[in-house]
Amino acid sequence: MYSLCTEESFDSAHFLKDYIGKCSNIHGHRWRVVAEISSKTICESGQTKGMVVDFGDFRGYLRKLTEEFDHCLIIEKGSLKPALLEMLREENFAVREVEFRPTAESFAKYFYDRMKNDGFKMSRVTVYETPNNSASYEEE
Repeated sequence: MYSLCTEESFDSAHFLKDYIGKCSNIHGHRWRVVAEISSKTICESGQTKGMVVDFGDFRGYLRKLTEEFDHCLIIEKGSLKPALLEMLREENFAVREVEFRPTAESFAKYFYDRMKNDGFKMSRVTVYETPNNSASYEEE
């Protein structure tokens, strides 16, 4: 089995609505996303002969996904009052609403699913919220 791994990172702020503790306040992270793909075979001809996938394509796609979140406030839909959300946008703050609670676990599944749905043979995605704390997602 062949395994390939690439990583990207992004800086953003978030908070956890209805959480009791420090993470209920807006705070920032340097998120690190490590994506792994696997394959039993490699390409036998063409540009990618001898490869599972071109690392440039693999890393470039992950970079495109992480750039969607770079230097913005990530919020779960419905977690801010509409008037406050509108005020933030009127001040030109970059706000990215997501359908999930913005935790490392949820981000791991989000990036896994996006890459898998676009044709990558995903085996795992690990998201580091801090240098020492990470969450991974992989299918059984």
